[in-house]
Amino acid sequence: MAKNNKKADTHHEVSAMKKIIKHKLFIPIVFLMFLLLINIFIKPGFLRISLGKDSSGNPVLIGNIINILNNATELVILAIGMTLVTSSSKGQDISVGSTIAIVGGVIMRVICGNETQPTRLMAPIIVALILGCLAGMACGAFNGILVAKFNIQPMVATLILFTAGRSIGSMAMGGLKPKAVASFGYYGNFIPGFPIPTPIIITIVVVAITFLVLKKTNLGLYTRAVGINDKSSRLNGLSPARIKFLTYVIMGFCVGIAGFVQSSRVQTVNPYTIVPGIEMDAILAVALGGNSLGGGTLNMAGSIIGAYTIQTLTSMLTTLNVNTNAVPVFKAVIIIILVAIQTPTVKKFFSSKVPLSKLATNNGKERG
Repeated sequence: MAKNNKKADTHHEVSAMKKIIKHKLFIPIVFLMFLLLINIFIKPGFLRISLGKDSSGNPVLIGNIINILNNATELVILAIGMTLVTSSSKGQDISVGSTIAIVGGVIMRVICGNETQPTRLMAPIIVALILGCLAGMACGAFNGILVAKFNIQPMVATLILFTAGRSIGSMAMGGLKPKAVASFGYYGNFIPGFPIPTPIIITIVVVAITFLVLKKTNLGLYTRAVGINDKSSRLNGLSPARIKFLTYVIMGFCVGIAGFVQSSRVQTVNPYTIVPGIEMDAILAVALGGNSLGGGTLNMAGSIIGAYTIQTLTSMLTTLNVNTNAVPVFKAVIIIILVAIQTPTVKKFFSSKVPLSKLATNNGKERG
């Protein structure tokens, strides 16, 4: 009787282990924890958070974790939009970096006017934010029309703005490189008297709204349905073109928020150097989150964790004093390994071998 109970307990443990390993957030969380442990090993005080002061003497939170959460803001917001686009259209938007340049150019033109060193804001911040988001949504709508109405491959359709976007951003500023007043920098740094970086607060708000929308609406269900089979979804009363178009507009809105934060960090915009390579990081965040780049899946939490994983990896390479030009190479190699681990073949291996080895160990103990 006791032996049967032990076998039953072992079976439950094996089943629980399989469920954990097969959970859609298991691998993304393991990746993130693994990188955090490496950073702790390299720098024992990596997780320490303390209260310091900024250049103006205001109390602010400082620490590596705060820096990761702060610097990952734009990537997290873009990963949200990229997840929806990938799920519905079976492709990716590679124009997000260039579109941020357009958004930044619009915002700087609104708050600086035709001056390069304005002494005051030429328009309220909320107006600049709204116009920046509208510019991003217009770019998203342009991409969405090409993908949804003309059935152009997403990567080809978004290649247009990827190529021309930074020049458009420069034209939006009239060829100038203005520097906004210091108060504009509050939204990309710290609000005086508030110790938490403002981008972290913006990230929390955007993530909360995202999960609320996914919970209260059928957006997630519809994007997955269209991504799996748009013909079947059409037979079930959905409009694949409309849903794909909507996801690209949402992507544009996310770009608008990210562009606002990025331009606020330094109170200026250089369209040709702003957020280089961020479109690839956003795509990798989606892949690391356990989403299929072929569409039909929507693991939003995984994509957000993937974005923080990439930022943690970047922080680790910086801590190791890796040459700036070599950072993309190291990131590419490590991320290829991480993505390969998430392939069905490797998942199947771990879900079958790990529990079986544990079962064999337990059986050996019973026989002993």
